[in-house]
Amino acid sequence: MNTPTRYLAGFILEEQDELTLDDLCRACAAQSDLIVDLVHEGLLAPVGPAPELWRFTGVHLHRATVAVRLQRDLGVNPAGAALALELMDELDSLRAQLSRLQGS
Repeated sequence: MNTPTRYLAGFILEEQDELTLDDLCRACAAQSDLIVDLVHEGLLAPVGPAPELWRFTGVHLHRATVAVRLQRDLGVNPAGAALALELMDELDSLRAQLSRLQGS
């Protein structure tokens, strides 16, 4: 039996890569008002004085994607998503600290 070969195409975003608000919305499949709410909650901190000039990084994209999933899958509001991401960051930090302590 011949199985067809499937290829995926994509790109890697680094911290220095810049995304506009429209780029971020497309990448997250989210409306701009949700992204603006995430910025106002402190979940995302873009560079730029106004939404039309905001620039986001790959790190922002990851955080926004998680926040959008929390909203869609669990009905979490932007403030709840910000709290959840803060707790996930703290958990990652504690795991890294534990790993360092176990390694020494």
